[in-house]
Amino acid sequence: MRFALATSLMFAIFALEGPARAQRTDTTIPAVDAIFAPWDETGSPGCALGVVEDGEFIYERGYGFANLDWGIPSATDTVFYVGSVSKQFTAAVIALLAEEGAVDLDENIREYFPEIPKYVRPITVRHLVHHTSGLRDIYTLMSLAGIRLEDVFTDEQAIELIAAQRETNFEPGSEYLYSNSGYFLLAQLVERVSGKTLREFAEEKIFAPLGMKDTHFHDRPGHIVGRRAISYQDSDVDEHQEFQVSYLGNFDKVGAGGLYTTVRDLLLWDRNFYSGDVGAKPFLDLIHTRGVLNDGSEITYAFGLTVDEYRGSKTVSHGGSMMGFKAAYLQFPEQRFSVITTCNLGSINPMLLAQQVADVYLGDQLARAVPSSTTMRRSNSSTASEPFDNDEIVGLVGTFYSDELDVSYELAVENGQLWLRLRNTPPLLLRKLEDGQARAGPLNLTFEHDAAEMASAFTVNAGRVTNIRFKRR
Repeated sequence: MRFALATSLMFAIFALEGPARAQRTDTTIPAVDAIFAPWDETGSPGCALGVVEDGEFIYERGYGFANLDWGIPSATDTVFYVGSVSKQFTAAVIALLAEEGAVDLDENIREYFPEIPKYVRPITVRHLVHHTSGLRDIYTLMSLAGIRLEDVFTDEQAIELIAAQRETNFEPGSEYLYSNSGYFLLAQLVERVSGKTLREFAEEKIFAPLGMKDTHFHDRPGHIVGRRAISYQDSDVDEHQEFQVSYLGNFDKVGAGGLYTTVRDLLLWDRNFYSGDVGAKPFLDLIHTRGVLNDGSEITYAFGLTVDEYRGSKTVSHGGSMMGFKAAYLQFPEQRFSVITTCNLGSINPMLLAQQVADVYLGDQLARAVPSSTTMRRSNSSTASEPFDNDEIVGLVGTFYSDELDVSYELAVENGQLWLRLRNTPPLLLRKLEDGQARAGPLNLTFEHDAAEMASAFTVNAGRVTNIRFKRR
């Protein structure tokens, strides 16, 4: 009887055992601090770090400074802009609306945005969520049109710019290509179906219930944010100053980004992945659902989250980068372990730092790295380039206009070289590629010629925006 009872107790103990624990030794904390040591000094921007196990911090610390003007150190209650880490909250709001029946994930977005053109294949809300819509990226479009992030640019103007695009980068659903346009439109969709802004809806349904008191979508530039970090980049204008401010105080676009939060608030969000206090199991299942392409293949991008692997262990993650702010959320659900990093220097790679922290704590539980299975678009352009000769230059110079961007580009000769001039951007040297295209900085140009060998038009490819056409004026 005693043996049977002991055996039952033993099995009960094993049943209660949770996931493998993160290792903690005398060298763990020094090893983590060493990862952030380059920024852990006076006069440097830095990061806030939270290491989470079973919904609690096992280590939290700030490195460097949140504000160099006032000498304010970074801490886990410092409010950082987290860039695209915001997307998981935008997608979570859409998931909640879908559960309520207010949004149909498989509906043509023209039911919500009739101003969007009727493309060959309909774009659905689900396409927006998974970056499979083919919509040209709004921030890249703005840059190509000479509109800077610091310029005043209303949401209505942003929708007009997206709607002015006569074609998509690819057939909706056929490929994955990250597009901030999709998540910007999702934020607008929230307001169109609920009557509440994304800021209001997320506060009511997510942030307030979870106690995330220092988190909000920043859709009003004049909003005062206590303990707000300022962002920086490496200085290229003053040899006596290592850093310069890169923060843009009037940037107010939300959905694709726009979230201000703290490491401590993100701990509360991390807990919800296990507790389901917001959304319960159907919601949690939905936001972890990966996208599926038209051919049936699965991508790693779910609802503002990448569901993938790192060194053989399942991960749920997303990074963020904007204005010199950097952030990463990296979760190992099987170990109930997460790393949260928020930083305020543009040259920092926060996801790499998070992975290195995970290596310290989970190293004995991690296997070799497994390549991502996400289907990505490939660039078919050559990197080798050469200058245009004089005969070629004669046929290229001129002014070209895009009605999709409502902007003109000029090809002009200076000191025997051909330059591309566009609004609010330094001139870009145009060089010929081996594959018959041309490159100007980050832009690839493909020319069309008339019978007289004069360039009559060209198309521009810019990563998340493809095939923008300019015609000679």
